Amino acid sequence: MAPERAAWLALLPLLATALYYALPASLQQNLWITFSPQLVAYATLAFWIASNPGWRAALRLNAEGRGPGLKWGALVGVALGAVNLSFILLIIPAGGGDIQFLQETPHAKAPVWLMFPVGIAVIGMLVELNFRGFQMGRLLTLLGQSPAGKLGALLVSALAFSFDPYMVRVFHHLSLKLWFG
Repeated sequence: MAPERAAWLALLPLLATALYYALPASLQQNLWITFSPQLVAYATLAFWIASNPGWRAALRLNAEGRGPGLKWGALVGVALGAVNLSFILLIIPAGGGDIQFLQETPHAKAPVWLMFPVGIAVIGMLVELNFRGFQMGRLLTLLGQSPAGKLGALLVSALAFSFDPYMVRVFHHLSLKLWFG
């Protein structure tokens, strides 16, 4: 496989996220500005793909190992989805938490036929492709295969996911309730 080019593109979504949080609160309320780090991520992913003929292998999307990967990915995805759904619909309300804000999320406003199961599956795959495949993989390329490099790539991509402005905006009620009651 040819050496990977333009791995530095994965730094641009991180920069876009940092710049978002540096903006005045009034600008942070604009939905397009809130979504801009993800738009930057998908645009840089497209540029990175155009720069790398071996992009499928670099993102682990090649045919080798696809069967076991799909099997385990589906199993883990369904299990984690069930835990997440149980937590949101059962545990939080049982603890006195209010989940009515979920009715105002963009996901809740989409037609049911679109969100279940197509929308949820597509959103999940795109988010994983962005944060785990593209950003974490490129950070691993930049930081190296040492234990420190692997830990750094994992932590930075996890923080990027955790502080993504769009996800924070949509789910801030839930996140704040979990941490601060």
